[in-house]
Amino acid sequence: MDSKAPSGSSPSHSLSNDAEKRDVKLDLEQFRSVGEGDLVEMVDTTHGQFHRSFTPHQVHIISLGSNIGSGLFIGTGAALAAGGPGNMVIAYLLVCTCVWAVLQSLSEMTIAFPTSGNYIDYADRWVDPALAFGAGFAEWLGWTSIVASEAAFFNILIQFWAGGDFPKAASLTLFLAATCVIFIMPNTVFAWFEYFTSLIKIVLFMLIIVLSLAIVCGAGPKGYVHDGATWRDLAAFKNGFSGFGHAALLATWAVGDQIFIGIMGGEAQNPRFSMGHATKLVPYRVIFVYMACVIFITLLIPSDNDQLLGGSGITASPFVLAITLVDIPYVSDILNAGIMCGILAISAESVYLSSRILRTMGLQKLVPVWVAQVDRKGRPIRSLVITCVTAIVLTYINLSSGGTTALGWFVSITSASFFINWMIVAFTSWRFHKVLAAQNDSLFSNLYAWRSAYWPLAPAWLMTISCLLLFSCIYVGAKPPGASHTTASTFFQYTIGIILIFTLTVGYKLIFRTPWRDPKSADLLTGRRKLTSEDVLQLDRYYAQPGWRRFLTYVKLW
Repeated sequence: MDSKAPSGSSPSHSLSNDAEKRDVKLDLEQFRSVGEGDLVEMVDTTHGQFHRSFTPHQVHIISLGSNIGSGLFIGTGAALAAGGPGNMVIAYLLVCTCVWAVLQSLSEMTIAFPTSGNYIDYADRWVDPALAFGAGFAEWLGWTSIVASEAAFFNILIQFWAGGDFPKAASLTLFLAATCVIFIMPNTVFAWFEYFTSLIKIVLFMLIIVLSLAIVCGAGPKGYVHDGATWRDLAAFKNGFSGFGHAALLATWAVGDQIFIGIMGGEAQNPRFSMGHATKLVPYRVIFVYMACVIFITLLIPSDNDQLLGGSGITASPFVLAITLVDIPYVSDILNAGIMCGILAISAESVYLSSRILRTMGLQKLVPVWVAQVDRKGRPIRSLVITCVTAIVLTYINLSSGGTTALGWFVSITSASFFINWMIVAFTSWRFHKVLAAQNDSLFSNLYAWRSAYWPLAPAWLMTISCLLLFSCIYVGAKPPGASHTTASTFFQYTIGIILIFTLTVGYKLIFRTPWRDPKSADLLTGRRKLTSEDVLQLDRYYAQPGWRRFLTYVKLW
């Protein structure tokens, strides 16, 4: 990892005189890598010292439980109602395969250049600063919007108990208070909060699987054997491609873009071990968790049930609904409480990730640099405040809309930001390899180097599915499931994320006239991390174990 750039190359970036003058006025400088920002902090604490707060064990457990929230527990009901069981299964399976592809594409860059908010830096140094701005804005907007959508789902869970009588403003306020208070405390508090809530989600998932299997087999006072009648008696591919597209967008929002794993990897004490471990674990976990739950839902709940999200009844989680229908006492309340914990965890993850992304953009001077300020406890305090205030405003928008209207907008924005960033990660991976080849860099021949399996399969697959999702987003906007025609409002609801991200990225490119990176001189030095002796010792001990013991490290919870 010590290879040098070719003679004459430099990691520094230049602007035209006019652009420099503009940057002085705006305090923006879009050509600096986040790695350089981190190096500056070592000698100049103007922005504060960022802390690495996650242990390898915490990263492992959080990886097991990450992205298990309302998208799985409640949003799956909307996918079933719109697309039917057949469309739902295919949509979720395709999106789940993207988890493998994005982590394979992202990990080899993250392990070599472990920086918080990493893939924005990679887009800057190996592609174009304008693409870095677009990626950062998309990620920040998508995850900040998740806070608002999780708040809406938190209210749904409250109303299940209250029968619709609990004030919506009160439930949203309780949710925001619980989310924001975590970030008043040091980073280690957040790390342990995510650790314990991930354990709760893992236990909750196992309980759901056992209960679902029992109900399918006829458990419960009013139980009966579920033999696939929900597939036979109702349309399996409800609403055609429109139903599939809607289910695929909900699946993208539910599964998440998995950038969260890369951000944690950038802050891990041993990125090579933690990120490499998570990259192998997370895809199998996501595919098993989501596909098992999706298949059980399609067997247990008919797609025309009015209590699924978007129906006319009081909305409930499909799992809670399945237990209620067979009259098993108390368990539905336990599940409802557990799902609340999962939703709070996802909301906290969203604030954490969004604030890190915003700080990274500040370090790269894609936004004003004062946003990058870190306090004495290692928290990016200003980006946290901006993110929390924006999340609060978006959350209270739920009060001014009818039914699930605002929720639909938030889901559409988040889904678009996720698959657009998958496109960016895929393209950046290709450019990363092109830069390595142009500079004859021996990165992948170093000790314990980590390389994407079967490259370029992962970025090619990721780009293909992302293009399908882009087409689905536009198609569903033009032909919503179950509607005879669309309206301008509906089309804008589905495409607003695409329009915002594309417009701002192109605008940034035109205003600042950012350069396309030359592979022969692109930065392969700044922020590059060499394995420490402690890192090598940990990896030596790990790979010295027999295969069965290494396998157990992927499933243990202690």
